[in-house]
Order: sequence, then C-alpha cells, then structure tokens
Amino acid sequence: MLETTKRSSRNKRLFLLFFASMIILAGLWFSAANSYKLFKGMLLPETHSEMKQKAEAAQPAPEKNTKAEKVLYPTRPKIGEQIGELFIPKLNAVLPIYHGTNEEELEKGVGHFAGSVLPGEADNSVLSGHRDTVFRRLGEVGKGDELIVTTSAGEFTYKIYKVRIVDKDDRTVIVPKPRATLTVSTCYPFHFIGSAPERYVLVAYLVSEKLKK
Repeated sequence: MLETTKRSSRNKRLFLLFFASMIILAGLWFSAANSYKLFKGMLLPETHSEMKQKAEAAQPAPEKNTKAEKVLYPTRPKIGEQIGELFIPKLNAVLPIYHGTNEEELEKGVGHFAGSVLPGEADNSVLSGHRDTVFRRLGEVGKGDELIVTTSAGEFTYKIYKVRIVDKDDRTVIVPKPRATLTVSTCYPFHFIGSAPERYVLVAYLVSEKLKK
C-alpha cells in the first residue's frame, strides 16, 4: 500500500514537471516569434529607406535653367507714344502702332492694348484699329498670312492661324496665351452703319524674330 502511494506521488511530480516544461517552452517560442516580428519590422523600413536613397542617388540631378530670358524692352512706353509699325504683306500696308487704345491713339493708327504684353514678348500682344481707317481692308487678310511688327526691340513675324468673329463684348480676345501671340481686331461687319455688334479677330503666332543688338 505504501509502495503504491509513493509511485503515485512520483508520477504526479513527473506530470507537473512535464507540464511546467511545456509552459516554459511555449513561452520561449512566443517570445522568439514576437522578437522576430519586431526585428523584421525595424529592419524593413531601414532597408526600404536605404534602397530609396540609392535609387535617388542613381538618378541624374535635374538640369538648372541657366539661360537668362532676354529683356526686349528695358522701359515701358507711355500712353500715346508710337511703339512701332505693323506691316501687312497681303495688303502691302505699313501702319503706325501707338501705345493705348483710346480714341486719340486710334485716330492716328493702330492701338496697342496697354494691358497686354508688347510685341515679341511671350503671351498675348493685342492690337486694334478702326474698320473705316487703318483696318478697312483687314477682311482680306486670313489664315496663313503674315503680320510683321517692327519695334525698338527688333522685327517680329507672326503667322495667322485662326480667324474669329466674336461679340463686341467678348473678353477672350485679350486673355493670356501660353506662347508669343499677336491678336489683331477691328469692328465687324466692315460695312455696318453705326456701332458694329461684332469684332473681326486675327490670331497669329510668332514664327521668327530679328532682334536689334
């Protein structure tokens, strides 16, 4: 009877020892797994950062635009001042251009809208004139014809790529353009009696220039 009790007690101790060992092993496995995940999480961002730095280092640096943009007009003209001439080869006509579009300028020749850039500069340079004086034959000029402007900065040749007929209050005529553009407008219809309701518009792109030294 005593021997049986001793054997039972020994088996119980062995079972508890085995159970405790399993718990310890499970704990060690869990800790190792979490440590690996933590290490991996710390390592991957660093590795990604290093790869990104290497990739950026391998790419060539963007080129700097060292070409200075030439200033065509050191000073801006005053209202009423003649700034150049407009030559229309199709009509064999040479017309003076004055800065401003008040009646005083338009009575003398072609007016340059003061809110626009000067001829030759990037963006939209806008000219206008009366249909019964300087632009009475402008209807004969159309797509593909040239407009040549001469100023103190040089000679600028534009080629007409579009003809528009718009309402007299259409402000799209004077909006900025992504490239050097010359917009020329006059009242339309040409033989309309009274205040004309529309505008005849030529839109031309700069195709060549001869700058003065």
